[in-house]
Amino acid sequence: MNCISISDFEKTAKEKLDKTAYDYYSSGANEEITLKENTEAFKRIFLKYRVLVDVSKRDLSAEVLGTKISMPVIIAPTAFHKLAYSEGETATARAAGKAGTIMILSTLSNCAVEEVVKASSGEIWFQLYVFKDREITRDLVRRAESAGCKAIVLTVDAPFLGLRERDVRNKFNLPEGISVKNLEPVSKEKLPVKYDSGIAGYFSSNLDPSLTWKDAEWLKSITSLPLLVKGISCKEDALLSVKHGADGIVVSNHGGRQLDTCRASIDALPEISEAVSGQTEILMDSGVRRGTDIFKAIALGAKAVLTGRPVIWGLAADGENGVSSVLEIFRNEFDLAMALCGCDSVKKISRDFIV
Repeated sequence: MNCISISDFEKTAKEKLDKTAYDYYSSGANEEITLKENTEAFKRIFLKYRVLVDVSKRDLSAEVLGTKISMPVIIAPTAFHKLAYSEGETATARAAGKAGTIMILSTLSNCAVEEVVKASSGEIWFQLYVFKDREITRDLVRRAESAGCKAIVLTVDAPFLGLRERDVRNKFNLPEGISVKNLEPVSKEKLPVKYDSGIAGYFSSNLDPSLTWKDAEWLKSITSLPLLVKGISCKEDALLSVKHGADGIVVSNHGGRQLDTCRASIDALPEISEAVSGQTEILMDSGVRRGTDIFKAIALGAKAVLTGRPVIWGLAADGENGVSSVLEIFRNEFDLAMALCGCDSVKKISRDFIV
C-alpha cells in the first residue's frame, strides 16, 4: 500500500468496501452541507508561524482527564467496525493501544466491550446512548465499569437520527452474522427496518428523545467514572455541561450526520473555549483530516481531537495495520506542523499561532 495521507486511505477503503457500508460511514445528513463544512472550515483558518526557535526536540504528548497520551488524538466512537474489517473494534483497540492513545467504544459496536478492553493496552472509554428503558442504560454503565472502561461519554445530539439520505436509499441494515454485541443481553432483536434505514428505526424505537440535563445528572450519580458530554455546539450548552457536573465536553456535530447546515465544530470551538475558560476539559471532533487541523484545534482551546472516519478508512484498507498507519500519519503531520510553527511542546500551542 502507498497511502501517505488520510485521503489516500479513504480512496483505498472506498475500493474495498461494499457501497452500502461505504455510504454508511461516509455520509452526512440531508444535503451533507455540514459534512463538507467540517473539513472546509479548517482550510479557512490560517497559521502564523515563528522562526529561529529550537525545535530539534518536540513533545507531542497531552493529558486528558489525568491520562497521558502520546499525542492529542483520540479514536472517536463509531459504530459497526465489522462492516470494515472482520475483527472489528478489537483490531482498532489494539492499534490505539500501540499508538499510546485512548479509544472511545461505541454502544453500537460489533465487538463486546469486554473483548475490546482486553484487546487494548491503552484506555478504553465507553460512549453511551440513553435508552427509554433506564435499566438498560444502568446495565450498560455497570457493564462498562466492570469491563474496565475509564470514562463514560454521553452522546447528547441524537434524540432522533439525522436523515442520512444515502442510508435511506440503500435501505441500510446490518448483514447476517454481524450484531450489536453490547446490547445482546438486553435485546435479541436485530436492528428493525422502519421506513428507512435499520439504524434509524432502532433509534426511534429504543433511544430516549426526552433526555434532559436532569438525566445527565442521574447518569453521573450512578457511576464513579468521569462523565463527558459529547455533541456540544454552542457556549450555552457548554456552560450547562459545567453547571451539571460534566468532567469534560466534546465539541461535535456528529460528523455532520445529524443537523445539516449547522456550523462546523472548529468554528464553534473558540466561543465555547472562551466561555468555559478552563472549568472543564474540552475535546473536539468532526472534520479532522490533517496534522495542521489538530494544531488549530489545540490552539483554539481543545485538549485533544477525536478522529472517526479516518480510523474506519484505515481499518477497511488494512485492518489493525491500517489504523496504526492512519494514526502515524496524524502523528507525523502534527509533529511537522509543530516544528514548522516554531513550537516544541503541545503545552505551548496557543491562539498566538492563529491568524
